[in-house]
Amino acid sequence: MKRQLTITREPIDEPRLVAQRTMSPGMGAAVYFAGVVRGTEAGGSIEAIDYEAFHQMAEHQFGLLFDEMEKRWPIESVRLVHRIGLVRVNEPSLWVEVIAPHRGEAFAACQWLIDEMKQVVPIWKKPVA
Repeated sequence: MKRQLTITREPIDEPRLVAQRTMSPGMGAAVYFAGVVRGTEAGGSIEAIDYEAFHQMAEHQFGLLFDEMEKRWPIESVRLVHRIGLVRVNEPSLWVEVIAPHRGEAFAACQWLIDEMKQVVPIWKKPVA
């Protein structure tokens, strides 16, 4: 399984990421998800979220999650981009793409990855009002 992980302060360029997609002829599903900062957090209005990460441990944990994905689903590739630093409302803070033979596998793997990431990857968010 091909893997690409990017933790960056740069804005996520979704059109560029989609344009860079590669798939083998046997793949029939390219699922991607963009997590966008919304204007409310814990019942109050915010202007942004400030993300912080423990880079070395985050990379390690993502590697473990990618290993588990590879065991569970026939995935050709996964690409994940997570922003750190200040991310304003309506800007993406997370972008995930999963390439698999069928949509069910791709959707399931993508959702599982995001759910697990939130539990074990040391990336913290601080709302900015």
